[in-house]
Amino acid sequence: MFEDTKAFSSFSVDDAAAAKDFYEGVLGLSVSEGAMPGILSLRLPGGAEVMAYEKPDHTPASYTVVHFPVPDLPATVADLAGRGVTFEHYRDTAVETDDDGIFRGGGPLIAWFTDPAGNVLAVLEEERDD
Repeated sequence: MFEDTKAFSSFSVDDAAAAKDFYEGVLGLSVSEGAMPGILSLRLPGGAEVMAYEKPDHTPASYTVVHFPVPDLPATVADLAGRGVTFEHYRDTAVETDDDGIFRGGGPLIAWFTDPAGNVLAVLEEERDD
């Protein structure tokens, strides 16, 4: 039934203009505005698209809405921090992060941050085929 569909994910934001500025200007993604006001299409590396839509009673997602695999997580965290991104710091939890906001407790290195609407995003180090 769904073999030939182009499925996509979506999440809400409280301000589409601020989201567009962040995803395009800070993260460097290609962002287009939909036919209806307040709807954005975020083109992710690899060709996938995610829809972000403005919702007046928006509540930030309590989970990670997008993960960005990168080859060098510490370098990416430093670059994003230089662009004004603030990383989450989790203390006394199973995903405790270091001073840079990086989880180094097993599995891939990962760091979480939020968009202007408070939705959680993550960068994680890609597994290498050495």
